[in-house]
Amino acid sequence: MTRLPITKTPKPYVGGAFIRSESGRTFPLNDKTGGFFANIPQCTRKDLRNAVEAAAKAGAGWAKRTAYNRGQILYRLGEMLEARRAEMIETLVLFGAAKSAAAKEVDACTDRLVYYAGWCDKYEQVLGNVNPVASPHFNFTVTEAMGVVGVIAPDAPPLLGLISMIAPIIASGNSVVVEVSETNPYPAILFGEMLATSDLPGGVVNLLTGFRKELVPTFATHTHLRGISAAVTGEDRKTLRLGAADSVKRVHFADAKTNWFADAAQDLYAIRDFVEFKTTWHPIGA
Repeated sequence: MTRLPITKTPKPYVGGAFIRSESGRTFPLNDKTGGFFANIPQCTRKDLRNAVEAAAKAGAGWAKRTAYNRGQILYRLGEMLEARRAEMIETLVLFGAAKSAAAKEVDACTDRLVYYAGWCDKYEQVLGNVNPVASPHFNFTVTEAMGVVGVIAPDAPPLLGLISMIAPIIASGNSVVVEVSETNPYPAILFGEMLATSDLPGGVVNLLTGFRKELVPTFATHTHLRGISAAVTGEDRKTLRLGAADSVKRVHFADAKTNWFADAAQDLYAIRDFVEFKTTWHPIGA
């Protein structure tokens, strides 16, 4: 008797668990040959709001972790991606990447995680400061996490773009809610499986699949999102700007021409984009 293979049911990763869309809707994902691969959950505004709640619950504990421990966890994610390198390369090839390009992308992802892991216990020394003041005070500035940040990842490269945007944000103790690549979401789903078995607390990174036209307005106006990092253009940018102005949140746009493989795509200042600065005045001699 011919055996039918058991295919995987792709699911978004939210709050440390794999979910289906609350609406029950899906959309088909085809491989590079045009053949049907899987039904991908079409997440809704309600799913996004649920993900923000999960991120808020996890965020406080993550922000309280020592910087060294956050670095250890990010480094471990790099180790896990390296261990599943062949599987991730095959996944990218399945959806149209050349094998050499897929290998280059996976290796760049691993290197990027290690890069930001190294900054976790060092960025404070660079971004913080002792300030000279004309009064008898010891004045210093330190950084702290903003809270929950919304991320809209680029469609391509689907994995490297995603990791390049979330790694600097979580390195400083923020939690994230991400809309992954709309056109090629499966590599992000596979990355979610790695997150689920890593030391990263559930809810720190939440990955949603779906359509930008449905989710972008909620990203823009959700008052519990303290910032937005988005690889979008045109009307989506306008929607995010208007919504962010109304709900008072920080917005950073990735350039549409960004070369995610370049050294310039990883930077200390990507961490600075989503931290708050707190200045303390302490009287001398009191």
